[in-house]
Amino acid sequence: MSNPPASPSDLEQVEQLRQAFAAMKAEIQKVIVGQDHVVDELFMALFCRGHCLLIGVPGLAKTLLISTLSKVLSLSFNRIQFTPDLMPSDITGTEVIQEDRATGRREFKFLPGPVFANVILADEINRTPPKTQAALLEAMQEYQVTIGGKRHELQRPFFVLATQNPIEQEGTYPLPEAQLDRFMFMVKVDYPTAAEEREILRRTTEDRSTEIAAVLSADQIAGLQSIVRRVPIADAVLDYALRLVRLTRLTTGEAPAWAKEWLQWGAGPRASQNLVLGAKAHALLHGRFYVAAEDVRAVAKPVLRHRLITSFAAEAEGVTTDAVIDRLLQEVDPNASAVLQDGRLPKVVAQN
Repeated sequence: MSNPPASPSDLEQVEQLRQAFAAMKAEIQKVIVGQDHVVDELFMALFCRGHCLLIGVPGLAKTLLISTLSKVLSLSFNRIQFTPDLMPSDITGTEVIQEDRATGRREFKFLPGPVFANVILADEINRTPPKTQAALLEAMQEYQVTIGGKRHELQRPFFVLATQNPIEQEGTYPLPEAQLDRFMFMVKVDYPTAAEEREILRRTTEDRSTEIAAVLSADQIAGLQSIVRRVPIADAVLDYALRLVRLTRLTTGEAPAWAKEWLQWGAGPRASQNLVLGAKAHALLHGRFYVAAEDVRAVAKPVLRHRLITSFAAEAEGVTTDAVIDRLLQEVDPNASAVLQDGRLPKVVAQN
């Protein structure tokens, strides 16, 4: 299937999304210096109705970035500081008994927790036990929480941004793979360049205040999210995304020899879905109403890096998941043929 020609209304919607993205990025840059790829990936996840896990050492403005994002989007924002003594009800809310002064009757009333907001900052999510971490699972997947057998719908859009410190591991609880898989992107927040840090020093050591203008409303965001899912993708590009994921699975017989040596476990179907959705958002942000192989490549690392588990041999050699993805991107041919008739993938990876 080739890409169908974009209609005038399609092109108008692409331009609408690009203008909104440029306006939002300009507002964020009033406060945040650099981190362009982080901002891009956060917006792509938002437009795909996904969630993000941000990995970075303290002091890189992760919290400031997320709170600024909520202001730019005119959305409600709550920060949850995860600690070892945090309970699930501290996140989702709880039912309390209240007395009706008019009738004297006592009844249960639900008091919503901080998860009832559009943008949730789950700060240092690995500092709390798995029982409390899991309180976010239903919210992230089903957009609801269940308390006392009753379902409570969350506000839309709903966007969870969790942070982790990659250095300090004592007294932490790593997220289980099932919960990591709920995050569309794992975003790496790196140190600023020398020029960027110089500008950070200038801004943060002066007496100045910055006003952030709201660019998009919740209804406008919902409209842009629907545009992303309407972007067409050719079968060849879809197969390319499929191959990148399936070649990481050791049990299917499709993985190359080096992947079997470096990987302990591969990515599941949710990785394929997010790879395609992320590629659609990337294409729109670059002014195209079709998906190219370069869009898939652009989102491969944030989509796959937290869904691959490296082997002991890889860890001993210092091979990271990013290195595995780099090799996949280097060796998988985006122009190879589709899935074979027997359901297997063609041999499109160079064997060493």
